[in-house]
Amino acid sequence: MEADVASAADQVASDTKGEALTAAGRQDDAAASVRIVIAEDEAIIRLDLRESLEDEGYLVVGETGRGDEAVELVRSLEPDVVILDIKMPGIDGIEAARQVNGERLAAVLLLTAFSQRDLIQQASEAGALAYLVKPFQRSELVPAIELALARFRELRAVEGEAAALAERLETRKVVDRAKGKLMDHQGMSEGDAYRHLQQEAMEQRSTMKAVAEAVLAAE
Repeated sequence: MEADVASAADQVASDTKGEALTAAGRQDDAAASVRIVIAEDEAIIRLDLRESLEDEGYLVVGETGRGDEAVELVRSLEPDVVILDIKMPGIDGIEAARQVNGERLAAVLLLTAFSQRDLIQQASEAGALAYLVKPFQRSELVPAIELALARFRELRAVEGEAAALAERLETRKVVDRAKGKLMDHQGMSEGDAYRHLQQEAMEQRSTMKAVAEAVLAAE
């Protein structure tokens, strides 16, 4: 009996350890898939950032000490996150954040040695999704990156839904106009006109919107 209990306890401990290792592995895999560009004009801080990020499993794909170069790096390397210092030559971090965010290129994490409210407000308006005040602890870095990523993904999801809705509304308007033309010119009922557009779309392997636009463009 005692042997059975001990064996069961060992099995539970082994399962728990395995689950913990699996969870840790998933976390490492998630971090390893996150690509980061660093823009910091102080070389020592940039080096420390790179080492900290790589120790945490992130992939640093580019780095620079200039704000204008940071924007170009983000455009060419397509990282998930860009870490921008506020004070940099070329253009400052706030302007770089504004350009990166304007093109929805990456999540922006801003570094600053200042904690003034007006500066943080400017950073937020420019598109920074998280920020760190220097000097910061390594333990603060990962949560800030994950927060910026989560907010960026949520923002893109919302924009995607809005774009899809706008496209559906536009398609409906075009299809309604095409139905009206078929009803007026060919004497179809509304239902027959709609089914005609559906059938044409299926036969042409096209979209209802494209078929409707062709109907409207026809003489």
